[in-house]
Amino acid sequence: MSAFITDEQRCLLLANGRESLQNPSFDPKPVVKLFTPDASATWLLSEIDPDDDDRAFGLCDLGLGRPELGWVSLQELAAVHGRLRLPIEVDVYFRPNKPLSIYARDAQTLGRIVV
Repeated sequence: MSAFITDEQRCLLLANGRESLQNPSFDPKPVVKLFTPDASATWLLSEIDPDDDDRAFGLCDLGLGRPELGWVSLQELAAVHGRLRLPIEVDVYFRPNKPLSIYARDAQTLGRIVV
């Protein structure tokens, strides 16, 4: 499992993934915000696929002005580094206050994730 996601976050992400399989209209709040400290990429992750714990779902913003919802590999994220070769970090101050769909709507309007 990813070094940047805590066991508690992993449990919640997996629970959200199981709920999403049973309830297609489920719209959880993001569980974790990841970012590149030396680039402009941000990820708001809301769930992990219970059948493949390397696949996480969330709002992905690579800093190109087109954030989108989708699946990412946690293993691949662990290998991502910014311009100065710094690894991805967790925003320990992030406190989600709305469902992922609202973050996505706002991000698509503004061209970037705003928390």
